[in-house]
Amino acid sequence: MSTSTADTTRLGAGRYIESARQPSETRTSVHELTTADGAKVTGVLRTVPGARTVVALMHPRQDLTHHVLVPELLARGFAVWTQGTRSVNNDLSLVHEQAVLDAAAGQVLLRDSDFDSVVTLGHSGGGALFAFYHEQAGLPPGQRLASTPAGRPVDLAGADLPVPDGAIFMAPHPGQGELLLRLIDPSVTDEDDPLSVDSTLNAFDPANGFVDPPAPSTYSPEFVDRYRAAQRARVERIDARARELVAETAEQRRLHKATGDAAHRRAALAPRILTVYRTDADLRFLDPTLSPNDRPYGSLFGRRPDLTDYGLVGFGRLATPDAWLSTWSGLSSNAGFVRCAPGVRVPTLFVELTGDQACFPEDAAAMVNALGADDVGHVRVEGTHFGGPIRDGAPTGASLAAAEIGGWLAERF
Repeated sequence: MSTSTADTTRLGAGRYIESARQPSETRTSVHELTTADGAKVTGVLRTVPGARTVVALMHPRQDLTHHVLVPELLARGFAVWTQGTRSVNNDLSLVHEQAVLDAAAGQVLLRDSDFDSVVTLGHSGGGALFAFYHEQAGLPPGQRLASTPAGRPVDLAGADLPVPDGAIFMAPHPGQGELLLRLIDPSVTDEDDPLSVDSTLNAFDPANGFVDPPAPSTYSPEFVDRYRAAQRARVERIDARARELVAETAEQRRLHKATGDAAHRRAALAPRILTVYRTDADLRFLDPTLSPNDRPYGSLFGRRPDLTDYGLVGFGRLATPDAWLSTWSGLSSNAGFVRCAPGVRVPTLFVELTGDQACFPEDAAAMVNALGADDVGHVRVEGTHFGGPIRDGAPTGASLAAAEIGGWLAERF
């Protein structure tokens, strides 16, 4: 793809790849939607003459208005809907059960528009979100979730959740919580001290197999097992703390209701915020022999996990207890891809990127095997998680994925 016909598109921290310009005949409209519970969300609809199928892109945390696949799909004759949740760029209060209601508002708009087919496309964290949406939309209303993992009521039963006609997943990771369960640094000994370290669990200690980058590290099977068990134990501890804070808030609400004392009301409203340090420490970022694929050394956030693990940027750094349990806990969240995948029963395409740093080969196999559709396609293309090229001079993963997606859509819709 020549630079004369391409734009530079940002997909994730530090990831810039080239994408085609959208066709000149593209018509664009912006829509403000009201969700079933009264929240406001926005979306952008782009269409081209003759488009009968619309592809919906969405992510729980990011604005996908300029996603690299938008012009690729338009150029192939498909309309594209990009939508945010009520928590775009805001990990602090991201509750996935509410994000399902946000997705539903967009699906209602598309169902009521003049399209023959609506297909969801979930990239990265959008994959688990749309798997969660498909699962809930496919259930009888009375069987849908009625509350978040923290106990907050959510009226999915009363919402209109149209079932889309197809589903595409591109480099979907296993879910925000499942992902964080692999990323969280288990060597933290004090949740209030970002520098606290248990040296026996420190991935960045040469005694445990670490080698200064860019040379690869090598970890023993015994260390890997202890490390992953300790990651789970740390998430269990944070879950317990989140539930304590939820209970404290509920007790203050109860006391206010019983006494009318404004002090209890203020206490119930006071934010309880979890600070979660060091969440960029998956051993696979450092040791390429673990879950081998074509990925480069480093994490989604940079080529030095030994440094970015200690930095500000990362998943789940700040979260309310409700958001932690709903989104960031791999033990409590409802939005795990494998848990939700049996509820995806429409024709499905799964696009695996061979250099993915978040969806590893065994993850992809488990996710594909869990899908509930009779018609499931699984293709592999060269590229990194955000759709970048696997090596200098190679085609971008996004362009290779777009070709596969375009062919699949044209065949079925």
